[in-house]
Amino acid sequence: MKRVNFEDAMRLYDMDFFELGLLADAKRQELHGKKTYFNINRHINPTNICADICKFCAYSATRKNPNEYTMSHEDILQIVKEMDKREAKEVHIVSAHNPNVSLDWYLKIFKKIKEQYPHLHIKALTAAEVDFLSRHHGYTYDEILDMMLENGVDSMPGGGAEIFDEKVRDYICKGKVTSDQWFEIHRKWHERGKKSNVTMLFGHVESRENRIDHMMRIRELQDLTGGFNSFIPLVYQTKNNYLNIEIPITANEIIKTMAVSRLVLDNVPNLKAYWVTSTINLALLSQEFGANDLDGTIEKESINSAAGAKSADGMDVEEFTSLIKNSGFIPVERDSLYNEIKIW
Repeated sequence: MKRVNFEDAMRLYDMDFFELGLLADAKRQELHGKKTYFNINRHINPTNICADICKFCAYSATRKNPNEYTMSHEDILQIVKEMDKREAKEVHIVSAHNPNVSLDWYLKIFKKIKEQYPHLHIKALTAAEVDFLSRHHGYTYDEILDMMLENGVDSMPGGGAEIFDEKVRDYICKGKVTSDQWFEIHRKWHERGKKSNVTMLFGHVESRENRIDHMMRIRELQDLTGGFNSFIPLVYQTKNNYLNIEIPITANEIIKTMAVSRLVLDNVPNLKAYWVTSTINLALLSQEFGANDLDGTIEKESINSAAGAKSADGMDVEEFTSLIKNSGFIPVERDSLYNEIKIW
């Protein structure tokens, strides 16, 4: 089968909805059968004080959220202690770009978690955070990445990608990490033998062409490094931010984008329907349109819920697995690197 090019991808969007679904499902089944992966994880967002002013963000305390906070290491460790009791396997640490805390504040909490809970996988620091820390504290990307490794970070999340087209970036997140810098950071991380994810924020001011361009750039780096575990299309949340998008993207367009991304990203093994931004119902439907991963139980999530997502308190694992089974798929608990732990 020939590789999908840009023009092919645009035509995929215009296909009959169900025919597109059949194509994406065939690719999913070729890769994963009826297995749907998830992990038992906990998101921790240690601070919402941010030096950047992204228009789509409702989480940052510098914009529409007046309730600023910065957690202490003791607060974070208490959360990790509780999640460990519930047999979570991954702690996912992403926060704002806080200019008021030291680099050590970030690094030492990773080290403390790894020393006290060596069995936990630490997924932490987006490329946007790495870029901010580099600029603010005067270190190179290489130095920041090496310090992350030395202090226990196991893999990187895919945030900060937004949309790679620079005109769109200039409008929605001016001053943040550029697309070239984002790729440079992930390439360097992959060259260290480590894995990461990659996201795409869609449903705001971007076009279908912008989305496909985004996917093509991912595919290009993946051909070189093979370091991306998963592609995660994130649905833009409309509330409490400065983009002022009044009409949300349709469910039809969300599902089509899932299917198109499964067919374009032939070298990224996993497609994640992140239920936090798409809703659990659309995430379950996405299993029929190419998605083979629903992220995890999460327990608590602050960034997207601040903009209207119904994710603040996560999801119970029994309910989560039952929903997957009832939709005709096999729930498979995985670790952060997609090694299978348990078929539920």
